[in-house]
Amino acid sequence: MLWGVIKNHKSHLYRINGVEDHIHLFTGLHPTVALADLIKDMKVASSMWIKEKGIFPAFEAWQEGYGAFTCCHREKNAIIEYVKGQTEHHRAISFREELRALLEDAGIEFEEQHLD
Repeated sequence: MLWGVIKNHKSHLYRINGVEDHIHLFTGLHPTVALADLIKDMKVASSMWIKEKGIFPAFEAWQEGYGAFTCCHREKNAIIEYVKGQTEHHRAISFREELRALLEDAGIEFEEQHLD
């Protein structure tokens, strides 16, 4: 379902994986597509699908924000493997710890209360 939204935005899905509190998508974004539009359309479509199918009965909505990071082409295979390994990865590090590390590594200032 998310693959279809990404495809409709002329973009490419390399890998998707998730755990109980978040998902990771690795996509190639078409240059004519605004990231915010893609995210909005994915959230709307997936929210409707999740509620319609009753997959996660406690699901109410996606969080308001999202995180997005860029990478260079030579990192593609490593990132695909990273996304594939999310279940294993999050046994050792929480989402909050991972996000904090990504932001710090990228030199992005943030406020702790916005990490939840």
